[in-house]
Amino acid sequence: MKISDQTANFLSLFASSSTLICCALPALFVLLGAGASFASLLNIFPFLIVVSQHKLYITFFALIMLVLAGYMNYKTYHMPCPIDPVMGKTCMQTRRGARYVYYISALLFLVATTFTYLVPRFI
Repeated sequence: MKISDQTANFLSLFASSSTLICCALPALFVLLGAGASFASLLNIFPFLIVVSQHKLYITFFALIMLVLAGYMNYKTYHMPCPIDPVMGKTCMQTRRGARYVYYISALLFLVATTFTYLVPRFI
């Protein structure tokens, strides 16, 4: 099965976003002193409890997806684009967009990991 660069980027964005929702959101609410607000949020979205119980697996999956997307970005960055001017321009725009999606994914992952694993140790 061959995974395209765009698919890997969107999977890494999804995985990074899920770490942000399941793991960093509770830590952020507690850090800001809004634990009661988070408790009422859990009444509306009870699946957050189940998802947060598996935060280590979600974080590991997000890391694997980021590594895969980074490898795919690196690999396709050095591939030639078509000679046709229109297709070449589209190729370069797609690569640039894929890089931005990857960087956003990596940033989300770093923020989520920091709030999930590092911030609680220092509070």
